[in-house]
Amino acid sequence: MGENMTGMAYKMKEVAGRIRELRQITGLSVEEMARRTDLTVDEYLACEAGQRDLNIAFLYRCTLSFGVDMGDLLEGRSPKLRSYALTRKGEGQRIEEAHHMVGYNLAADFRNRIALPLYMELAYRSGAEYEDIQLTTHEGQECDIVIRGHMRIQIGSKTEVLHAGDCIYYDSSTPHGMIAVDGEDCAFYAIVLSNSAAREGEQAAAVATQDTSLPPVDSQARIWQNFITPTEENGRLTAISFQDEDKFNFAFDIVDALGRSKPEKLAMLHVAQDGTAKRLTFQDMKKESARVANYFKSLGIRRGDRVMLVLKRHYQFWFAMLALHKLGAVAIPATNQLLEKDFTYRFAAGNVKAILCTADGDVAEAVDAAAAKSPMLEHKLLVGGNREGWHDFDEEYPIFSSHFARSEDAPCGEDPMLMFFTSGTSGYPKLAAHNYKYPLGHFITAKYWHRVDPDGLHLTISDTGWAKALWGKLYGQWLCEAANFVYDFDRFDPEKILPMFKKYGVTTFCAPPTMYRMLIKQDLSRFDLSSIRHASTAGEALNPEVYKQFKKHTGIAIREGFGQSESTVIIGNLAGDSHKVGSMGKPVPLYDVHLLDIDGNEVDPGETGEICINIAKGRPCGLAYAYEGNEEVTAQTWRDGWYHTGDLAWKDEDGFYWYVGRADDVIKSSGYRIGPFEIENVIMELPYVLECGVSAAPDEIRGQVVKASIVLVKDFKGTDELKKQIQEYVKSRTAPYKYPRIVEFRESLPKTTSGKIIRKQL
Repeated sequence: MGENMTGMAYKMKEVAGRIRELRQITGLSVEEMARRTDLTVDEYLACEAGQRDLNIAFLYRCTLSFGVDMGDLLEGRSPKLRSYALTRKGEGQRIEEAHHMVGYNLAADFRNRIALPLYMELAYRSGAEYEDIQLTTHEGQECDIVIRGHMRIQIGSKTEVLHAGDCIYYDSSTPHGMIAVDGEDCAFYAIVLSNSAAREGEQAAAVATQDTSLPPVDSQARIWQNFITPTEENGRLTAISFQDEDKFNFAFDIVDALGRSKPEKLAMLHVAQDGTAKRLTFQDMKKESARVANYFKSLGIRRGDRVMLVLKRHYQFWFAMLALHKLGAVAIPATNQLLEKDFTYRFAAGNVKAILCTADGDVAEAVDAAAAKSPMLEHKLLVGGNREGWHDFDEEYPIFSSHFARSEDAPCGEDPMLMFFTSGTSGYPKLAAHNYKYPLGHFITAKYWHRVDPDGLHLTISDTGWAKALWGKLYGQWLCEAANFVYDFDRFDPEKILPMFKKYGVTTFCAPPTMYRMLIKQDLSRFDLSSIRHASTAGEALNPEVYKQFKKHTGIAIREGFGQSESTVIIGNLAGDSHKVGSMGKPVPLYDVHLLDIDGNEVDPGETGEICINIAKGRPCGLAYAYEGNEEVTAQTWRDGWYHTGDLAWKDEDGFYWYVGRADDVIKSSGYRIGPFEIENVIMELPYVLECGVSAAPDEIRGQVVKASIVLVKDFKGTDELKKQIQEYVKSRTAPYKYPRIVEFRESLPKTTSGKIIRKQL
């Protein structure tokens, strides 16, 4: 009796463990499960610990909550608990004996199968070769692989003889049958797919082809061909060159030219926060930018003047950018999240003469406070409202002429065009300066990385206040004549954004990994994402789990890319290239990329080095030329014939680059160099983790130790037990010295405007 009781107790302990595992997998909190099972929290925790009897009512409520059968819970056969079913040689569930065959089901315990794998033994019968083969039919498709002996198979009126190693695939609704021949028994594997599984397989194959296939050949003459000559091999970019780049002006040569040649072609579909949609053609962009250029000119804004744009995702941003390009005034985009002290610093560092600003929020108030300390600021212009001491942009600019002629000395080539404040790892932000050649570099960004369609609609999730907006919302897309989709939202809300893919027919999509993480936390089956043909990401390294989940729900493989505010895409998974999940890809032909150690020597494959660009023979189109007003940092960054990115990576034997982190993000603990991203990847595998940032914490003994700052999914609470669980999980997945000795649960993580986690603030 005691032994029986011990066995039962052990069995209940196993069941309790499965309940805990399923709760964690499904993301349900302890409190929610206590409510669903009509227990107190303490009573429910006792059940999970195997310290309380598990009655039928409790078990039944658990099965309803987890979506499993009672047998799954008691026996642990569900694929939610086991991702595989193992059948050893000679095992399998005997299922039938017919037509002199014995069959064994090789995956009897695996639920929700899309295929039925069978091991079949077909006995040889003397004289059977002279008889009609008995035929049968069943739903679906079948694949038979002979492993021993010889088999004659008839499918409809056709007959084939198969030998060991031969395979045949057919529609099993067609009458078919088989016999053993040549005097010996035959054995074969039969894989049977239902019609629904077969259709799913066909869809998956189509998606896979779509992911890896090249964009359709574009036979039309395109505007970019006047300035860009790409060299391709089977659709894969191998080299690129430019012509007349010293005379290039994006506003005149691309937008205005398209406004004349293709006036009705869609340039932008803009959706306001209230849902109002606005269609803007290239003719609209030509005319409205001309009006704004004439308006700016009337205010005394001239060539070389600095104009800051704080416009979120307002369509006026595009009018203003093009207008400044026509005038030769320098655009400085900035985020609406800046405060008074931020504006004060930026006005002075950028020598800002004018600011065009959103009326939303408290931005104008912060600008006014900073303007009082900034004598160089002469003009304040407001979009979407009016305010004392400000020009009403929307009311004033439309009265000006829609014609702005290109002069013989129009800005172009090496003239300064655009500047970005970049968030440095130390000190104040630096002002990266670009010339008029910069947009040409984004041809690769759009055509080969984003893979935009000239007749499609591209969505990049970004605020116009940072460089990624110009990667995905302006230059490359319009060089390729593709339309941009812009949703002018304040807060990223997947529930509002996801329906827009179907409603507006978005074809290509780019977002930082942080946004993809938020998307996959939704029930994506509720949304139609079938219009998407390609997805990409940049801004931080992509967690493999995020990639896996997004592809699972959409069939789309996310392709990573790497670049900076100082560049266009430097390394990427481009069209025509194979890719490895988690890798940044390979260097694009525009840049001569090398990995260098601290002494400037190239490192071997597998070793970490700084990503550097060879500029000894000249600076490529797309790379910034300096940090404005900061000669010391400029000299440190562009030195000895190299541009130093400050980012670390390693290269594998196949030439794929793998991101490690910023040079000063590397954790040095007890002589080990630890990249935070690897640990973040592991922690993100846990179903209850929404976000994770890994940083260094000072330690008296080790110098630094690993610290993990974690945001849990909704309704999941951090406990000391959970901390230990996370630490043990990391230990089991990586080298022991990499596990986080400090685990901190937080409501949110500090991020830049681009969505990057700021590790220095963790």
